[in-house]
Amino acid sequence: MNSQIEQLAILNPEIVTEFEVLKYGVREAVRAVVVDEDNRVALLYVAEEKYYKLPGGGVEPQEDLRSALNRECLEEIGGEVEIIKEIGTITEYRKFCKLKQVSLCYFARLKGEKGIPHYTQAELAQDFHLLWLPYDEAILKLSENQATSIEGREYIIPRDRLFLLAAGEFFYQ
Repeated sequence: MNSQIEQLAILNPEIVTEFEVLKYGVREAVRAVVVDEDNRVALLYVAEEKYYKLPGGGVEPQEDLRSALNRECLEEIGGEVEIIKEIGTITEYRKFCKLKQVSLCYFARLKGEKGIPHYTQAELAQDFHLLWLPYDEAILKLSENQATSIEGREYIIPRDRLFLLAAGEFFYQ
């Protein structure tokens, strides 16, 4: 990832040491605060684990970041996006699965009409649901942390809430 992009946070709730992280796998991921024509934010509700998240996911080998984001948005929100600006990065040190994940988040607009998400088998098993919410309501949903998994509770919700808060400048200009 580009070293010029602002590092917003490092999430390390399991207190991973510098030595431990050297043995971890590294995953590069992209996320987006995507808005529709009414400035509503795309949020995914993961019903099986009771949390909300932004669209996005891992970058495939040989895939550039923008292509990865468009692929993830087509899958998870059913539409392509126009990237407006980079928001920043958040690094997570996940001891429970021995993973260092670096997520880059963009602010983006939905291009064209809303489509139908095409969830993976894993996403279907977790009972994903797409919602389009006003900014303040999206912040509230991410703040009402009910996640049943360590991944959702300690990593996904704090990460996506920070990204959404950092995108606030686009809603209150």
